[in-house]
Amino acid sequence: MTTGRIPVACEKSPPPSIRQLFLMGQRCESILSAAKEPWSASSPVICRFDGVAFDMSIAPDIVIIGAGAAGLAAAIELGRAGLAVLMLDARNRIGGRIFTLSDPVCHAPVELGAEFIHGRPPEIWNLLEKRRVRAKEVVGDNWCVPSGRLVKCDFFSEVDEILKQMDERTPDESFVDFLKHGGRRSKTNRSLQQAKERALSYVTGFNAADPSQVSVHWLVKGMRAEERIEGERAFRAQHGYADLIEILQKLLVNAGVSLQLGIRVDSIHWRPGHVQVRANGSTSFAAPRVLITLPLGVLQASAEENGAVRFAPELPRQKKRALSKLAMGKVIRVTVRFRERFWVRFPKDRGKGSQTLAKMSFLLSQDDWFPTWWTTMPEKLPMITGWAPFRCAERLSGQNESFVVEQALQTLHRLLGVSTQELESLLQHAYFHDWQNDPFSRGAYSYAKVGGDGAQEALASPMESTLFFAGEATDISGHNGTVHGAIASGMRAASEIRRSLR
Repeated sequence: MTTGRIPVACEKSPPPSIRQLFLMGQRCESILSAAKEPWSASSPVICRFDGVAFDMSIAPDIVIIGAGAAGLAAAIELGRAGLAVLMLDARNRIGGRIFTLSDPVCHAPVELGAEFIHGRPPEIWNLLEKRRVRAKEVVGDNWCVPSGRLVKCDFFSEVDEILKQMDERTPDESFVDFLKHGGRRSKTNRSLQQAKERALSYVTGFNAADPSQVSVHWLVKGMRAEERIEGERAFRAQHGYADLIEILQKLLVNAGVSLQLGIRVDSIHWRPGHVQVRANGSTSFAAPRVLITLPLGVLQASAEENGAVRFAPELPRQKKRALSKLAMGKVIRVTVRFRERFWVRFPKDRGKGSQTLAKMSFLLSQDDWFPTWWTTMPEKLPMITGWAPFRCAERLSGQNESFVVEQALQTLHRLLGVSTQELESLLQHAYFHDWQNDPFSRGAYSYAKVGGDGAQEALASPMESTLFFAGEATDISGHNGTVHGAIASGMRAASEIRRSLR
């Protein structure tokens, strides 16, 4: 079926609906009402998760705070090892900063959080391949908008030319400071300046980082880690990250892990060999040890802020120093579904034989609101995602959805020359989540500031075989800010906990 101009990709026969994976609204039956203060084996509670009942009267060997990728990975490993694991999460779903919806018209995944599988990390691919989940590589053309004109560009190779000149053997510095003297191998001043501008955009956008603060040493470590897993390639699972969460959910059940959702942890009181986790103002859970997988932004929040968790006694100086050397990147993203793939008509001023945006994968610019866009290629759907990092995110965070969508349409108007009236007439729906204002994330993902060498290791280090830490900000392999880095950190923490029991 067509509209008379462009085929409407979403009007084909839909595939089978994606199963609702994120357990929205699923709660344990009589969790808190029956629990005493503190929680103990004398307060029997039955928790039902995905149709499986768990006897919560068994005192846990460990409490895991946070049901994101790191917490899920650790819980599965520890449950398989025979430990009684109790997992708590403040949200009413699992997944943390993985948050997949299903568009009802295109029957396609919409990611509000993590979207791409970066390279071939075994932490993700082993799970997908074992269960025969298909994933497609992101392919297509990259287009840039220098001086207001649409041109096909080799954006990433130009960026690589600059980034490969960074050296971790020299004293650490910010990326902005590096650019002041880096890149001298470029041929002309003009091409050098253009390459530097694109490198700055890439570091700011990809890492959601302040380029005047992000560490060159940290960037180099990340590049080295990416090279080992073909990190320059990007993939999407068939149903998005919902496929991975469904796999982890089933493994969680099979491992006998007890899960309680809607539990907002207020404070962690501890001494060697004993932890009391207080939550929801009046409930507590006791265990010999706890694994904390909270996002960096939550760990950095002051005690009076919404969603903050207080430690008693306070975290030691080395932990606080590690937290001060890391930063939470800022991003606002919006996915917009239009009636048709209107961009295939552009650019209008192309010469004979030149290409259109029909195979566009990424659209890159210096726009002040949404400088980066990407399509669903290789799937040809009338959906496009706008990415607003750092300063752009600061302008948009805290605004309502209509304001964000309006700025997105204004950006497409500037970049493609389509009137806002036409864009509004084509607009069908928009998806948006403000991670900065989400009290349980307080940002997108982490990066290290100048002088932050060793900060991830310090944050990840266990305390008195009682407090353990995981999450993408604690990954020590160079994969901070990624789902596979989070999973790796959960596996690392699970190993630490098992060793502590010997």
